[in-house]
Amino acid sequence: MIEPSLDRGHSRSAGPGTTRILLIEDDAGMQRIVSEHFADHDVAVTPAINRSEAVKWLAEGAFDLVVLDLRLGSENGLDLLRDLRAKSDLPVIITTGHRRDEIDCVIGLELGADDYLVKPYGLRELLARVRVILRRTKVAPAPARAQDSHRSRFDGWVLDRRRRRLTGPTGADVALSKGEYALLVAFLDAPQRPLSREQLLQATRVHEDVFDRSIDVQILRLRRKLEVDPSAPRLIVTERGIGYVLATTVERL
Repeated sequence: MIEPSLDRGHSRSAGPGTTRILLIEDDAGMQRIVSEHFADHDVAVTPAINRSEAVKWLAEGAFDLVVLDLRLGSENGLDLLRDLRAKSDLPVIITTGHRRDEIDCVIGLELGADDYLVKPYGLRELLARVRVILRRTKVAPAPARAQDSHRSRFDGWVLDRRRRRLTGPTGADVALSKGEYALLVAFLDAPQRPLSREQLLQATRVHEDVFDRSIDVQILRLRRKLEVDPSAPRLIVTERGIGYVLATTVERL
């Protein structure tokens, strides 16, 4: 049994193949039942009851995913999500206690959360969503197609596929997650051509049990790295009713 007052070092004692989850939740009962259920499925849960505890565990532990309750007493979980996303691409599932708070989940998705659940949720559903997201983040990016050149230039940016390096107009390297890299390659292989969400899912090799909004989240993150103003994108443009398009020319180097 896991109690909030105990030293929660589950991720430290987990085996090398164990999935490690940080559960940011101030309900001791919820902490206990999630931890016990996940332990039966080789998932180690480290509970945190507030922002300060969460920050401490994130600094000390290596986690695969975060489950974050947006209602942490008097604290705002969206602020913690905003700080987490500014520093890391660690997958996040957000939860809320009432359907009337669903707007917070929408805001959370816009801030970079990967999924959300409304309480009371089923433990099997939570575990299934964790597994889907981890499959998506750990999947290998689609291999680059055979080309005469492995470097592409677009709007001052250069992507070196052989070295998996993206260089910005100022010459600085910009880190990409696996999902962001796969999406960018898909766009560079089809510049100025609208791509549907299904095409982008296939291009990133994400097929199973994934909501369309997973692509929207990845697009949002990629825009934040490429666009001067992500709220008014001019490189990766939304084609309403279709999907997205890379609205610039691509030069092979």
